[in-house]
Amino acid sequence: MKPSLAKGTRDFSAEEVYRRKFITNILQKNFELFGFQPLETPSFENLSTLTGKYGEEGDRLIFKILNSGDYASKTKHEDWVAKSSQKLISQISEKALRYDLTVPFARYVAMNHGQMPFPFKRYQIQPVWRADRPQKGRFREFYQCDADVVGSESLWQEVELVQLYLKSFAELKVKVALHINNRKILSGLAEFAGISDQLIDFTVALDKLDKVGKEGVIKELLEKNIKQESIDKLDFLFNQSENALENLAQLKEKFQGNEIGTSGVEELEFVLTQSFELGIPQKSLNFDITLARGLDYYTGAIFEVKATEVAMGSIGGGGRYDNLTEVFGVKNIPGIGISFGLDRIYLVMEELQLFPKDSVKTVQYLFANYGENESLAAMKVIGQLRANGISAELYPEAAKLKKQFTYAEKKAIPNLVFYGEQEISEGKITVKNLQTGEQIVQTMNEFLG
Repeated sequence: MKPSLAKGTRDFSAEEVYRRKFITNILQKNFELFGFQPLETPSFENLSTLTGKYGEEGDRLIFKILNSGDYASKTKHEDWVAKSSQKLISQISEKALRYDLTVPFARYVAMNHGQMPFPFKRYQIQPVWRADRPQKGRFREFYQCDADVVGSESLWQEVELVQLYLKSFAELKVKVALHINNRKILSGLAEFAGISDQLIDFTVALDKLDKVGKEGVIKELLEKNIKQESIDKLDFLFNQSENALENLAQLKEKFQGNEIGTSGVEELEFVLTQSFELGIPQKSLNFDITLARGLDYYTGAIFEVKATEVAMGSIGGGGRYDNLTEVFGVKNIPGIGISFGLDRIYLVMEELQLFPKDSVKTVQYLFANYGENESLAAMKVIGQLRANGISAELYPEAAKLKKQFTYAEKKAIPNLVFYGEQEISEGKITVKNLQTGEQIVQTMNEFLG
């Protein structure tokens, strides 16, 4: 029976691995330029650590891990007979694959805050898992590249993360629009429309605007029993101007006497104004009042990045989560973080042919194999090349030259080296460039440079 991959997962060829490293190397360099330090957390967490942090939809997408041993024997008979999956989960699963990197990071902070310098800045590049329906740009196993700061309420952190996003994507040569909103503005809108008790329903629906359009959002709001008069009060959301500061001024008028909404407007106004003062083009930073992101833990700024030349959905996102560690018993540790979607960034760069040719590494020299004695001599030369940082290998068998040529071509090795009995006796070496067909004879000193 032919083996197959689990849905939503992939193998990565050497070329793909090199290209992914090209992306992560740029991100890692910029993370460290901005003062972030690396952190790694386990692939799986206690299920209780993850549940209740991502909203109802997110909780359903967490991959649960079955307890070891005879887990079925430890379940309640009535729950098993009733096929009550929600009741059974807690009886058969105590752990789960991590859904994102932010909640494990919050758990780490809660466990170690007594020994940490604040503000604490960390970056993390690791895989996460979601039991989502696979489609283009959406996988069940994928990498996130996160940068978070905890222990500071300063809005300059938001400004720095805007700079980090735009600098990184500029170096990757991916043209992007960075969308920004503030959760307090969304809370203010809910209060303005008289639906504060339905804030989550409101934001989850609003977050789908780019997927289902205005009518789709309104339909979902009505299905969530939000009154038509409340929806009518929010109609202006679908008709925003292109000037972010003008839109904020309009909101400020509507939010008179609305404390949380006004606070959100002022925070966002600061981030936008200071970013523009620092030279960030207004077309690169968009105030998107409909941007909600359906995660429960955001409390302030919300970010989302989209490629402007490819239809791919978001390739980055994040926000402020001032009370996330409270669920782990640790209060008053504000935080903010952003994430780069490695897999989607890869697809965008691949589609736009943005990877430089030298991002994929190949062996520079393949030494033809003429037999045991010649191979020993060739291995000595190969050792000197490797000591100089030059990649080289010996074809393992004394096969026909045609077979060795074919191997070099399949591996895209540009140079085939002939170091047989004659070359050894004359102290020379022959190198054939497989791309141009040119063949040259050099002394050993000339070859080794």
